Amino acid sequence: MSGGYFDYKQFELQQIADNIEQIVLENADQDWDCRYKYETIEKFNKAINLLREAYVYVQRIDWLISGDDSENTFHNRLNEQLERTTG
Repeated sequence: MSGGYFDYKQFELQQIADNIEQIVLENADQDWDCRYKYETIEKFNKAINLLREAYVYVQRIDWLISGDDSENTFHNRLNEQLERTTG
């Protein structure tokens, strides 16, 4: 596996995003009285997107610093991954 500069902690960002996403999905299955408000779920969704974007940045920086990517490759892969992540 490439990288390692940050001890692969960027994957924790992915896990947190997945956990929050699960809360959002479970919230949709709750009775009306138990659900978080729409406004709250929107903030959860924003956090999911930000965490996934942060993961991409940390992952790409990790590979650059570790010598796995050149600066040109860093920029290309960063842009490609961000486009896939943020749509």
